Amino acid sequence: MSTATHRSIFIVEDEFMLVMLLEDLLPAIGYTVAGTAGSVEAALEQLETLDVDLAVVDVNLAGTESFPVADALRARGVPFVFTTGYGQEGLPARYAGTPVLAKPFRRHDLEAALSRLQPAR
Repeated sequence: MSTATHRSIFIVEDEFMLVMLLEDLLPAIGYTVAGTAGSVEAALEQLETLDVDLAVVDVNLAGTESFPVADALRARGVPFVFTTGYGQEGLPARYAGTPVLAKPFRRHDLEAALSRLQPAR
């Protein structure tokens, strides 16, 4: 098991099957899922009250780039990993150092990406 025990994580993903997969995988590797959102608007709304240590953020939410969510997470000091099928090349320069989890991914890929993050607390 990961050393991540009891870290809360926010999932920002619009694909229902991936949300379900993450909701199963994350607790198995020591994380608590604090919430999920499938759109930029829903994610920003939840971030107003949600207390999280880390986040997993899909770059493309139903055709809308999730960078406003990433900016809000950064402003709060919450580390995050992007998920995308396009790799680091599709990210703006300001996110050059942000970990990217390439889709499709496996459990060990998720664990490796999250292990690169330092929790907000």
